[in-house]
Amino acid sequence: MNVLKNLKRIVDGFSKRKIQIALAESCTGGYISHMITNIPGASAVFERGIVSYSNKAKSDLLKIESDMFEKNGAVSEQVAKKMAENVRLLSNVDIGVGITGIAGPSGGNEEKPVGLVYMGFSTVEYTLIKRCIFKASRTVFKKKVLKEVLLLLKDYLENFK
Repeated sequence: MNVLKNLKRIVDGFSKRKIQIALAESCTGGYISHMITNIPGASAVFERGIVSYSNKAKSDLLKIESDMFEKNGAVSEQVAKKMAENVRLLSNVDIGVGITGIAGPSGGNEEKPVGLVYMGFSTVEYTLIKRCIFKASRTVFKKKVLKEVLLLLKDYLENFK
């Protein structure tokens, strides 16, 4: 199924259930937000998208303590979790998504290779983190992250009570 059709189903389903989302994107640079806003009716569910590319932006806009970057690195499970939780809380929405990773082609190391991405997904009930490695160009990397985020949103929608 194509991405735009999946997005439309998610937007329509969230709209019917009055579910609102907010995103905090780093390595995807607003791509996920851009794709959601391509769907008619997205304004009913999409509250905001924050591009927090730098650590300073993550601190200033998402209220992530700078010691978290020193302790865990910007690309970490802990930062993705905090991005998702804080964008949800600061935006007063049902779902917060936080994305941090290394799109490449440089910047990685043995512990955190190029292509590594952490996606945080936060609701009032729980927060989960998905870790993936995509060996791809920057553009393809973003498309692969979008597909994973769509799976998280679709899963939530299908299990929403």
